[in-house]
Amino acid sequence: MVSRDRPSSAFERLSDPIRRWAWQQGWQTLRDIQELAVAPILAGRDTVLASATASGKTEAAFLPLLSRTVDREGLRILYVAPLKALINDQSRRLESLADAVGLTVTPWHGDVAASRKRRLRDAPAGILLITPESLEAMFVTRGTEVTAFFGGLDYVVVDELHSFIATERGRQLQSLLHRVELAIGRVVPRVGLSATLGDIGAAAAFLRPNADEGPEIVESTVSRREVRLQVRGYVRQEPASLDAAREPLEIVDHLYSVVRGGTHIVFTNRRADVELYVYLLKRRAERDRAPDEFWPHHGSLAKDVREDAEDALRSDRPATVVATTTLELGIDVGSVDTIAQIGPPPSVSSMRQRLGRSGRRTRDPSVLRIYLDEEVVTVRTPPQDQLRESVVQSVAMVQLLIEGFNESPPGGALHLSTLIQQILSLCAQRGGLRADDAWRALCGGGPFTTVTSSLFAELLRDLACHDMLRQTHDGTIVLDVAGERVVNHHDFYSAFITSDEYRLVVGARTLGTLPISRPLLVGDLLLFAGRRWRVLEVREAERVIELEPAPAGRAPSFTGGAALVDDAVRRRMRQVYEAADEERYADRGARQLLAEGRSTYRRLGLQESALISWGQDVLLFPWVGDRTLDTLALMLRREQFAEASRDGVAVVIPRATPADLRDALGRMGVHPPSAIELASEVRNKHVEKHHDVLCESLLNMDYASSRIDVGAALQAAEGVLARPLGGD
Repeated sequence: MVSRDRPSSAFERLSDPIRRWAWQQGWQTLRDIQELAVAPILAGRDTVLASATASGKTEAAFLPLLSRTVDREGLRILYVAPLKALINDQSRRLESLADAVGLTVTPWHGDVAASRKRRLRDAPAGILLITPESLEAMFVTRGTEVTAFFGGLDYVVVDELHSFIATERGRQLQSLLHRVELAIGRVVPRVGLSATLGDIGAAAAFLRPNADEGPEIVESTVSRREVRLQVRGYVRQEPASLDAAREPLEIVDHLYSVVRGGTHIVFTNRRADVELYVYLLKRRAERDRAPDEFWPHHGSLAKDVREDAEDALRSDRPATVVATTTLELGIDVGSVDTIAQIGPPPSVSSMRQRLGRSGRRTRDPSVLRIYLDEEVVTVRTPPQDQLRESVVQSVAMVQLLIEGFNESPPGGALHLSTLIQQILSLCAQRGGLRADDAWRALCGGGPFTTVTSSLFAELLRDLACHDMLRQTHDGTIVLDVAGERVVNHHDFYSAFITSDEYRLVVGARTLGTLPISRPLLVGDLLLFAGRRWRVLEVREAERVIELEPAPAGRAPSFTGGAALVDDAVRRRMRQVYEAADEERYADRGARQLLAEGRSTYRRLGLQESALISWGQDVLLFPWVGDRTLDTLALMLRREQFAEASRDGVAVVIPRATPADLRDALGRMGVHPPSAIELASEVRNKHVEKHHDVLCESLLNMDYASSRIDVGAALQAAEGVLARPLGGD
């Protein structure tokens, strides 16, 4: 096998069965990421592979991995991915490749048959594909058996690496991989795969924390494919009725016209919007007596409903799937014509990931349309809502995307909630252990390096006070009554908060699950799985809602919040407001909204001052990210502005003047509070799963480490003070 201009030395280093498999696939070349990955992986190095979606990263990892795997018994490769759907997809994708070297592939998650898992437990072999939660369950339920189970492990592969960085789930995964190595008594090489990385150094540090020598970094050198992108703007007209307010008909009209008859993915930022847009698109098709080509895809849908949508995309018939992040990651859905985004993208990295789902055929461009709607501006509209924030934010993100920017997750979080989970899991796995051994396993040599031995001891005392742990006469810590109850609960294995959800059923079929945040009564109407339903019965004890088809419905309310906007995005938004460029990728509606936002920015004098009056309130516009804005609001509350709060791009300070604010910002810099002092002012800090068992001091420390940035807030305040006072 040769590349276009030279023989492939990397291909020649692969084993005979793997080279034979590649020839059977009709491959003429290795892609650049596949060429570059062979040497470090064959050498047994920790390796990070970073390249665009659909660039062949899976094969880049597994061609050399399976070439190096010798013919012996036992589980050989542990592959960890964030989504069950991705595991199912990769299982199908890897079967023929693994078969070439005589290895089996076993997916392992809640939807996999118990008999298939039992066969692997009885005779560990081949490649295991698993989620962090299922790996956690294996430690808890199988205890010391994990040593024999993982004893023959050659490699660990972490897919979609970027989705784990700086998250509770990511810290859980780091701990689990470290515990695998502790169980078998040796280091296992790791390979991380990711399509979007803002800071590849952070990714390398995540893959192997505390390493003397970091992983080998392999980045694709292929030039980017052609990108065609449009930002479309709409004004949400005053509704004739409450129901009409829920139907963005102009967006649906255009979306329907461009997706009908093709293969597309439409991304929304909320599961409720998935249901709404699928319903509206289906209604349009029904009105036109056209085929129904529209499918929903989100995490609350049952496995078979999600797979129906994925199969529709892979088929040769037209299909448009409306999805949340569940289709953002590396599930192979074949060639997609275009991508649509409803509302501002959650982040630049997310936009890049979503854009990469289209244009996979040779010479096909990647196509993305962003649909934005803004409210009608009236005399009562606050200034921050007159700035047409969603349009300007999207334009800023597009500019950063073009420049190659990706957000870098903030570091420094303690992750005490996840540490609690890992302490309990370790106790369950081993039946008990000494406190110093637990600290060395999880903190001293593990991923929780910011937790000192004294802080760890304080955490253990907290757990003992809540009957989670107790210490025996010989100093061994074991699970106490409450700890046993927590570990044995079905949702223990996830590091993040999971809502109690109701199962939605129609006859004998389960449609999916739904978190209920409001009273739901018999006869109520809702949308789910792209269709309209009426509630027949609510069985509280079983957490089941029986449904029947109905002629109308409204989008259900799902839990979840928007992603925090990065500092770099807000800084670029300010530049967009102050520029006069007419963005070529914006349609007429978006250009008009952009012009309105810029006009408001100038009229308010925001190019000179960051402080303006609005009635009895003062609005602060420092053009920083949400974390910094939240910190500024907390700091202002300590300066006698008890109702200061973030609202979009601004901090709103009721009953104040710009002069008052300047004085307060000046005082903040003289004697700035610590992040922990600010956290003590927050009323509701129970934002992570096991925060309810932390004492106030530990809770403040944990909250401050992940949610507050005093340094960035002080820098923002200095920037405000350097500008003129401003006025009404």
